[in-house]
Amino acid sequence: MPKPLLRFSDTHRLKVLLRKSRLNTVCEEARCPNISECFGSGTATFMILGDRCTRGCRFCNVKKEPPKAVDINEDKRILDAVKVLGLKYVVITSVARDDLPDGGASHFARCIRTLKENIPGIGVEVLIPDFRGDGKALERVLRESPDVLNHNIETVPRLYPFVRIGSKYERSLRVLKLSKEIAPDIPTKSALILGFGEKREEVLKVMEDLRSVDCDYLTVGQYYQPSRSHFPVVKYYSEEEFEEIRDIAYSMGFKFVASGSNVRSSYRAWEVYKS
Repeated sequence: MPKPLLRFSDTHRLKVLLRKSRLNTVCEEARCPNISECFGSGTATFMILGDRCTRGCRFCNVKKEPPKAVDINEDKRILDAVKVLGLKYVVITSVARDDLPDGGASHFARCIRTLKENIPGIGVEVLIPDFRGDGKALERVLRESPDVLNHNIETVPRLYPFVRIGSKYERSLRVLKLSKEIAPDIPTKSALILGFGEKREEVLKVMEDLRSVDCDYLTVGQYYQPSRSHFPVVKYYSEEEFEEIRDIAYSMGFKFVASGSNVRSSYRAWEVYKS
């Protein structure tokens, strides 16, 4: 386990470092409920390719505005920040960049390569968009040997047109399937957010679909509405319900499951990787 360099009360120090380095984190952009815990232990999920998304997901707090040009030096700034923090495991995610020919895959690859070439033994997890189903883009990322390939399914198929605008359920499922076909030794991971109005049987069917493409790790958490303009919360799940989902997921064959109201895709990612 990476040694925490910051105390819980030192969260501000990490935020200052990120601002000076001109780096984005999904922890802040998505208003993650675990931000104090993760920042307090000296960990973060870096969000590359800017802070503006080309998709219209109604649950996400990331800006929906025309994106800016790709910063080709972003990988070096991430490297510097990781060295300062002494991290041993890094999660890299991004906004969706449908404006780029490869959806940002080459930039993901560059960031993985820079970290692995300069920090011996570092673990790198990538939480990728769907690259609009481009298999060559996915292969470009996998060629750099990330330690975990994460792509979030987010919700049940019925709710995609209302919640995950611009994405397709089958396409996301295929990303995970194709990842295993291209690089079977790289574990895959996905996440479900609950509270949009999904039915129990729909949630279980998504879990079955994920196992059918050999998805290894699963996280399940509660949706919290970031603002009044976002999709409303239809249901708040009890911890008992999250525990039941976790137990069912393990019985389906997932190797690691984190299920709870505040669980998010990158929460304690190091522990998932070491499971």
